[in-house]
Amino acid sequence: MAGARAEAGRALRRSVPRSSHAAWDPSGRPSPLLLLEESNRRRLPDLVPIRDARMRASPFAFLRGAPGVMARDLATTPVTGITVQACGDAHLLNFGLFATPERNLSFGLNDFDETLPAPWEWDVKRLAVSFVVAARTVGLDQAIGRQAAEATVRTYREQMARYAGMRLLEVWYSRVDASTIVALSRGRRRRVVAERLERAEHHTNLTALPKLTEPAAGGRRFVEDPPLLTHVEECNEGWVTEVLARYRATLSDERRRLLGRFRVQDAARKVVGVGSVGTRCYVVLLLGDRDDDPLLLQVKQAAASVLEPHAGRSRYRHPGHRVVDGQRLLQTASDIFLGWTGDGDAHYYVRQLWDMKGSVNLETLDPADLAPYGRLCGWVLARAHARSGDAAAISGYLGSGDQFDRAVGAFAEAYADQTEADWAAFSRARGSAPGDGGRGAGTNQRKGAEG
Repeated sequence: MAGARAEAGRALRRSVPRSSHAAWDPSGRPSPLLLLEESNRRRLPDLVPIRDARMRASPFAFLRGAPGVMARDLATTPVTGITVQACGDAHLLNFGLFATPERNLSFGLNDFDETLPAPWEWDVKRLAVSFVVAARTVGLDQAIGRQAAEATVRTYREQMARYAGMRLLEVWYSRVDASTIVALSRGRRRRVVAERLERAEHHTNLTALPKLTEPAAGGRRFVEDPPLLTHVEECNEGWVTEVLARYRATLSDERRRLLGRFRVQDAARKVVGVGSVGTRCYVVLLLGDRDDDPLLLQVKQAAASVLEPHAGRSRYRHPGHRVVDGQRLLQTASDIFLGWTGDGDAHYYVRQLWDMKGSVNLETLDPADLAPYGRLCGWVLARAHARSGDAAAISGYLGSGDQFDRAVGAFAEAYADQTEADWAAFSRARGSAPGDGGRGAGTNQRKGAEG
C-alpha cells in the first residue's frame, strides 16, 4: 500500500518536475501594499501604526508581518496536489520550545493562526525563504542563508522518508524533545543550548506574575504599559464572564473543573508579535487559593486563514476552532488550556500566555547555528506534515536526490530579493527610509513567548 502511494508520488514528477520549484515569476502580481491595506481594515485603528513600525524594522520583520502577501504568491507556484494540515506561516521564528502536559520540553511549531489543509510545498518554501531573509537581515554572508535553506529542505526530505516507513501510531507519538536537541549539539554549543533550555523551563506563569502584574486590593492586576499592555473599556467584568463561559464549554470535563478552581483577577489588552498587531488580543489573570498560584490566559482573535482564498474555506465555522484543531494535529502535545470562544463581535482562541515557551533570538544567533537550526525546523515540519498527510506519496515525489533541495534554495533566494523590494516599497509608502522605523515599538527579531 505504502509502496503504491510512493510510486504515485514519483509519477507526479512528470507533471510537476522537482526543478520547477525554483521558479519565481512576479509578473501580474497585485501590489503587496494594497493587500496589506486591505488586511488593516480588519484591525484596530489605534494599533495599526505599531504594526507598520514593526514591519518597517527589517525585511525579516516585513516577511513575518505579511503572511497574506506570501500566501498569494505561493498560490502561483507549482504544487503536486498533495495536501497536509499546513501551518500557513512556517517561518523560522514560529518554531520553538513548548511544554507538554507532563511538563517536558518539546520542540516544534508554535504558531497556528493561519493553519489550514493546503499544499505541503507552501510551508516548506516559506520556511526556506525565512532562513535566507533572516541571514541577510542580521548581516551574514549570503551563502550562509542559502546553505541553511537547503539544509532545512534536505532534512525535511530525509525525515519524510523516515516517517513514510513508520506505522501511523509511531508517527503520531514521535517527538523532538529537549534531550534530543542537546544530543544534536556539539562542543561548546551544547552548553549554550542547555542554558537556553533551562531558561525556557523557567518561562512560566509564575515567573510572568511579577513581570506583568502588581499587588492590588484583593489580589493582583496587570501593570499598565501603554500601548502594549493596557486596560481598555471592553475588558470589563461582563465581557470576561461571557468569554470564559463560552471558553469553558470547549474544554474537557477535568480541565473545566481545574479552571473552575481559579478566580478571575483582571483583564487587559496586550499587543503581541508582528503580523498579529492590530487584531484583538487580551490577557486574563486568574489566581488559585494563593496569590502565588497564577493562571495567565491569552485570548487571541482568530479570523479566516490567509490561505483560504487560495486553498479553500475552512470546514470550521468558528476560526478559533480551526486554530485549536489545527494545532492539535500539527503539534506533538498541546497546552491543556487550549480552547476557543467569542464575544459576539469577534472569535478567539485561548491558551496559556507563558508555558515554558522559548524560541531563537536572531540577533544573538551564531552563524554556525543557522543550518543546524534549519535542520531541526525541517525535521519537525516533516513530522507535523506526516501526522495529517500522505508521507509515502510526498517522500516518493521528493526522492533521495537533492533536486528539490536545490530548487527550493534557488526559490528562497529569488523570493528573498522580492521581500527586500517589497519592504523597501512599504517603508517608502509609510514615509520613512527602509530600516529607520519602529525601533521604539518593540522590533526585536526574537519571536517572544507570547507572539
